[in-house]
Amino acid sequence: MSLFKARDWWSTVLGEEEEFDQGCLCLADVDNTGTGQDKIIVGSFMGYLRIYNPHPVKTGDGAQAEDLLLEVHLRDPILQVEVGKFVSGTEMLHLAVLHSRKLCVYSVSGTLGNVEHGNQYQIKLMYEHNLQRTACNMTYGSFGGVKGRDLICIQSMDGMLMVFEQESYAFGRFLPGSLLPGPLAYSSRTDSFITVSSCRQVESYKYQVLAFATDADKRQETEQQKLGSGKRLVVDWTLNIGEQALDICIVSFNQSASSVFVLGERNFFCLKDNGQIRFMKKLDCSPSCFLPYCSVSEGTTNTLIGNHNNMLHIYQDVTLKWATQLPHVPVAVRVGCLHDLKGVIVTLSDNGHLQCSYLGTDPSLFQAPKVESRELNYDELDTELKELQKIIKDVNKSQGVWPITEREDDLKISAMVSPNFDSVSQATDVEVGADLVPSVTVKVTLQNRVGLQKIKLSIYVQPPLVLTCDQFTFEFMDRNPDGIPRVIQCKFRLPLKLICLPCQPSKTASHKLTIDTNKSPVSLLNLFPGFASQSEDDQVNVMGFRFLGGSRVTLLASKTSQRYRIQSEQFEDLWLITNELIIRLQEYFEKQGIKDFACSFSGSMPLQEYFELIDHHFELRINGEKLEELLSERAVQFRAIQRRLLTRFKDKTPAPLQHLDTLLDGTYKQVIALADAVEENQGNLFQSFTRLKSATHLVILLIGLWQKLSADQIAILEAAFLPLQQDAQELGWEETVDAAISHLLKTCLSKSSKEQALNLSSQLSIPKDTSRLKKHITLLCDRLAKGGRLCLSTDAVAPQTMVMPGGCATIPESDLEERSIEQDSTELFTNHKHLIMETPMPEVSPLQGVSE
Repeated sequence: MSLFKARDWWSTVLGEEEEFDQGCLCLADVDNTGTGQDKIIVGSFMGYLRIYNPHPVKTGDGAQAEDLLLEVHLRDPILQVEVGKFVSGTEMLHLAVLHSRKLCVYSVSGTLGNVEHGNQYQIKLMYEHNLQRTACNMTYGSFGGVKGRDLICIQSMDGMLMVFEQESYAFGRFLPGSLLPGPLAYSSRTDSFITVSSCRQVESYKYQVLAFATDADKRQETEQQKLGSGKRLVVDWTLNIGEQALDICIVSFNQSASSVFVLGERNFFCLKDNGQIRFMKKLDCSPSCFLPYCSVSEGTTNTLIGNHNNMLHIYQDVTLKWATQLPHVPVAVRVGCLHDLKGVIVTLSDNGHLQCSYLGTDPSLFQAPKVESRELNYDELDTELKELQKIIKDVNKSQGVWPITEREDDLKISAMVSPNFDSVSQATDVEVGADLVPSVTVKVTLQNRVGLQKIKLSIYVQPPLVLTCDQFTFEFMDRNPDGIPRVIQCKFRLPLKLICLPCQPSKTASHKLTIDTNKSPVSLLNLFPGFASQSEDDQVNVMGFRFLGGSRVTLLASKTSQRYRIQSEQFEDLWLITNELIIRLQEYFEKQGIKDFACSFSGSMPLQEYFELIDHHFELRINGEKLEELLSERAVQFRAIQRRLLTRFKDKTPAPLQHLDTLLDGTYKQVIALADAVEENQGNLFQSFTRLKSATHLVILLIGLWQKLSADQIAILEAAFLPLQQDAQELGWEETVDAAISHLLKTCLSKSSKEQALNLSSQLSIPKDTSRLKKHITLLCDRLAKGGRLCLSTDAVAPQTMVMPGGCATIPESDLEERSIEQDSTELFTNHKHLIMETPMPEVSPLQGVSE
């Protein structure tokens, strides 16, 4: 960081949400006053042309009304502005404005008013050229050695140079092998155009060679050219710099020598007229703009270089002479004479921050105020620290880290789901297979009774559900008096028909679950209205559901017992319908005034099907790692072949390629194929993770019904089994869940103090296989079956001595005992046939609102 900051002499912000680039800034005496005072000309991509003449009353003042001489909206985006002798018959300065499809030349003049701010400035269009090709940039100069006038050369996006002799079009030439346009500059001493091609080499073309070369409209070789009547466009000299260039500038020491300065992405180069390197400098930071100018020392050149760290460095040749800090990242920098002050540095950022500054030596240092020294009583400090720690501990126990607002005068949030689907679906992908994807509107209401500074509303849904907008910010409210961030959440349920359609029930299925209740069975028509047709006796005991994409689930209600059966061909599909059934049963009996309704699960825990989903997800992760490693190897091989070919091509007497081109083409095809395979594997991994989350929700639900766990214990299970919203190669689901379950087994589910003393690894990494994770999940279920209970309180972590009624076997401590449990648990946890689900279904997702 620089000790010195750029001294702000004058600054302003241009427009609102406008964009600027390096060609949008120019300094010149554009209104031809003859006083040597420059004006600041700025054009924006929004089409606004502004001319400023700063007159600050004191240093650091912002822009006054009279500083803006002219502001005109030219409608078309302005790519570049330049000032020169562009009109025939006069040597007065005129303004050239380059648009994407047009070049306009204006005269700028002012009418003197009675008072200072009464001066009126206007521009007059002298002539314009409509371009047949999209322009990129331009340069100007006395091409061909003409006297008293400037010619303009425009480079198009497809590599064509178009030369205009003021009001008339001269000729156009295509640069050989041009792929992408680069920066363009004109050297008057050598009468050459200098650019940097997409091959990352500096190229110089003589104006005379351009003028006598084949016309641009005749790119194909004609019979006359074969006879020698035309000339090919030949480059004068080239220099490979190995990187793309940001800008080019020509500086002349005297009539006999000049230098070509090229700013690269990591270096800047100084070249001689013949293309030889005079010197180069490796830059520590990523540059954004530069400006070379003649130094006071003979034979040296100073260079201003702005970078993306808000710094402006001044080099004398390759020596850093000064470093100063700017309030923005400059994309253009110029030096001029403003208000009789020479050497003013003018910088422009991409969002329109325009500043005139100078290099001062007054550092901006913060000095801490002196405090009164007093002797410290360490006993009192220790007592005070203990009291504060006790207060902090009590507060954290009572209300957590962030205060949750529940009072009427604080922020309230509510959500209302529309009962009907949108008439026109807002879904991006309108169809999933043969099904149309519907959309529903959710109305979110915010109410507040206290002043709030800023409200941020974040909405989250589980994939594959998507949102049209997930972030909202409200800036119009007052400042929060206490300055404490407040957090409030709201959850709502989405209609089941958003992801599920009625269908015919299926009699057979590979996976079945039975839920027991303590009340008489309820007609499924009352629980799921709209999913079955009205029957004569109003009793529907079987119902079919089909998810978007084709997966089917069947729900059956027993006529004689108090049981419900859910069955499907996909194991993970069972969760959503099972969860909806339990929620709707609870709501139904609550409306009837029955409060002792309860659900239970007495079947065997389907861990084997769950483990198959874990193995499939882990296999895709391992496959992704292998594909990425192979892709990295092929990329290294591809770059090595490129270097060999480049060495051959640069040699004056190149050796035979020896099939290097064939090897390059084959490696390229392998890289593309591997990249496609990585992308396909990532898509499969995303779908597998969604299926795994659905199956995990189902397992947690069944464990809670099986052991009659409380809501707090189910929340601990969800935190352990669902720690990640997204899966990644660096931190995956398997290692995270394994660490969480291991912590539970060594704390609240531990049998002895020996297990509690074991330390967990502090670093998570992808395991070799899933055997350890599956063993820990099995052990977790076994310890819950033998009386273990989940708890996060450290006071409750103690060895389990209570034995459940009926007697339970001891909980094993060694690995051998854990292995025996895996063998014995085959009777408790059954195995069923498992099929991979095509379209995984998400959970009903919450909406969360955050206010600061």
